[in-house]
Amino acid sequence: MRPLADVSWLPGVAVPTGWQRKRVKHVLRDLRAGEGITAEDIESSGDYPVYGGNGVRGYTSHYTHSGTFVLIGRQGALCGNVHLASGRFWASEHAMVGAPAIGVDPRWLAYTLRTMNLGQYSVTAAQPGIGVAQVMALDLYAPRPEEQRAIADFLDEQTSRIDTLINKQTQLIITLQERRRAAIAHGVTKGLTPGTKLRPSGLRWAGDVPDTWEVANIRRYAAMKTGHTPSRSEPAYWIECDIPWVTLADVGQLRDGRTTYLSSETQAKISAVGLANSAAELLPAGTVVLSRTASVGFSGIMPVPMATSQDYWNWVCGPRLLPAYLLATFRAMKDEFRSMVMGSTHKTIYQPVAAGMTIVVPPIEEQRAIVAHLNDETSSIDALIDKTEQHIALARERRAALIAAAVTGQINVRTAGRATQGVV
Repeated sequence: MRPLADVSWLPGVAVPTGWQRKRVKHVLRDLRAGEGITAEDIESSGDYPVYGGNGVRGYTSHYTHSGTFVLIGRQGALCGNVHLASGRFWASEHAMVGAPAIGVDPRWLAYTLRTMNLGQYSVTAAQPGIGVAQVMALDLYAPRPEEQRAIADFLDEQTSRIDTLINKQTQLIITLQERRRAAIAHGVTKGLTPGTKLRPSGLRWAGDVPDTWEVANIRRYAAMKTGHTPSRSEPAYWIECDIPWVTLADVGQLRDGRTTYLSSETQAKISAVGLANSAAELLPAGTVVLSRTASVGFSGIMPVPMATSQDYWNWVCGPRLLPAYLLATFRAMKDEFRSMVMGSTHKTIYQPVAAGMTIVVPPIEEQRAIVAHLNDETSSIDALIDKTEQHIALARERRAALIAAAVTGQINVRTAGRATQGVV
């Protein structure tokens, strides 16, 4: 009968007879933090990779290690991540580096440490972190060296097959996203009628457009509004905050370019007193927001009256411009927004630049038709993206489960390889 494991990360699991319980310090030698390196010394290409807490950060002309080592992230949200590095490389201070003990298969060790979910042992609240002593004091179950190699060989083969599938599915998502962007760009610059007479727009992002469409400054069709942050030094401004207030913390919901309406449950809210004593305004539902600072060029529509911080330019559409059409236009202009950014450290789209934007505007009925067509087309593409993402999630779950089962002895890797042929 198999003994039951009694280590913290593997409670009550039956482990194979003969597997020895060991401290990590007996299978991983000389674990210590890497060496500091400045951002200026890290290049996009070079002689030696630079490893941080979550893999390769870039390249440099020097190296700190040569051989095969296990690297463990020691700081930040991804602390506890495990990577295996071979050859010459630089290990930064954000990673701990150790060498497998003599007779220990480095691949098996890396797979096992990943399964242990080292991040759960983080002890720092504000900035998650894990130290050498914490890792080295943990226990695991180690099979004989030949069994370690068999487990590692099995997992290398099986995870490679799963990773190939994931990569193909990821590439499919990229293709679908490109198709989505192209559909939107075509809709807001060429319209829906084939053979329409075109004329140059003079706009880099739009090219030739239907000759019945207007090409003019955005402020002919929408009122430009900004946002503001009430004074933090006035406590009264931050009492009874119930007005949705869009800040950079809300940009995340717009990053995929698929969300039309912002969530009315913003990350922060402001009070009526704070609003009245600042340059912020309560803008009407239907206002189109455009992030202009740090995370530049993300857009969405307000579903209810909301205010924003100064990190957004906001557009209240007049009778000749639909908010949904302006949103589609902004998304077609995503690359153009990058060229509008100014500032080396504080990157932003300044007011004169935003106020000077030129857009392409068809008649209102044509806008409605284009918006309806794009909704149908992008919905179909989004359904395919969602389905593909589900496939990727399932493949990753299977990958993690397979690794966990192998490194804890729940499957016989010498026979499981034959059983999983053709199965992903």
